[in-house]
Amino acid sequence: MQSVEKTWFERAAQEDVNTAEPAAEEIIAKDEKISVASYGQLMWWRFLKHRMAVISAVIVLLFYLVGAFCEVVAPYDPEESFIKYKLAPPSRVHIFDTQGNLQRPFVYKINRERDSETLRSIYTEDTSTIYPIRFFVQGSEYKLWGRWPMSLHLIGLDVPQDEQGILLIGADRLGRDVFSRIVYGARISLTIGLVSVIVSLILGILFGGLSGFYGGALDNAIQRMIEFIRSVPEIPLIMGLAAALPADWPVIRLYFGITIVLSMVGWTGLARVVRGRFLSLREEDFVMAARLSGSSEMRVIFRHMLPSFFSHIIATLTLSIPAIILSETGLSFIGLGLRAPAISWGVLLQEAQNVRSMALAPWVLTPGIAVVIAVMAFNFLGDGIRDAADPYAK
Repeated sequence: MQSVEKTWFERAAQEDVNTAEPAAEEIIAKDEKISVASYGQLMWWRFLKHRMAVISAVIVLLFYLVGAFCEVVAPYDPEESFIKYKLAPPSRVHIFDTQGNLQRPFVYKINRERDSETLRSIYTEDTSTIYPIRFFVQGSEYKLWGRWPMSLHLIGLDVPQDEQGILLIGADRLGRDVFSRIVYGARISLTIGLVSVIVSLILGILFGGLSGFYGGALDNAIQRMIEFIRSVPEIPLIMGLAAALPADWPVIRLYFGITIVLSMVGWTGLARVVRGRFLSLREEDFVMAARLSGSSEMRVIFRHMLPSFFSHIIATLTLSIPAIILSETGLSFIGLGLRAPAISWGVLLQEAQNVRSMALAPWVLTPGIAVVIAVMAFNFLGDGIRDAADPYAK
């Protein structure tokens, strides 16, 4: 009996050893992989563990793809008016007909009637006529990126626009497709954040690097300038600078004017971050070794010092893009930023100031939802990059 029990225990122990060996080998292989990985690989692996950051990165990428190819994604020209669809509600997409049969996505024919008492337009569906929704259909002509004439649209109907249209988010008081205008507005509202961040990056690295690397009187002068800019209330400063831009400027010039205004106010925070890092790095051993080896000051700054904390700069800039988007939206909403015929989310939200539009067509507030989604996605993405860039993260 004892020999049987001993054999059983020996067999169980051997199975535990056999099970533990692959797990131990896997852990050792993982540790070896981490030990030889570069900082970029470690940052990427930590970023992938942040689920909300990964989801937000996909959303941000999707938004920028929509903005880049807005002419293709938008079903119609943003300035094209459908006379019979003024303040029309969003088109209802169906997959089952009246008999309950499964169909490809379609919309019914829309009939417009007018209330004899309130004179309000009433839109009803005519279930006897079905219009299937098609992908990659031919529609109104446009120039992709202002250069190549095309007429291909991602989504639409095979019938002429005068007969029936598809309004995914409804129409405004002039009969323009709100969805197409939001898609076009993504290009300006999202790129103005990128351009402003790039200008802020250049100014922040330039002034912050000079201040932290050289110190002395130059450091005092730059810091006093930064303190003066930050002492002025930000919102009145932005409003004053934006109001100073001539109202008769064309859209492109006004776009870059607003970009410069937002950048001139937003670079000070990054400059202080860069200055603090330079002050702590200029006495490090690798910086002293680079100096003693005969490297020029510019090489020491751009080859050795900046790459050591560039991931933190990226995280800071990613978190600052939402603030710039909100600033542009606010300025355009109150009429101090971009103006029609420019199309941005802030310009589209000006329609919400019209009481009649708000009462009859609440979907004109949809650009605000796009702003909220974009800002939240950028915030989660910035948090993920910041956590991944932390060298002391576990």
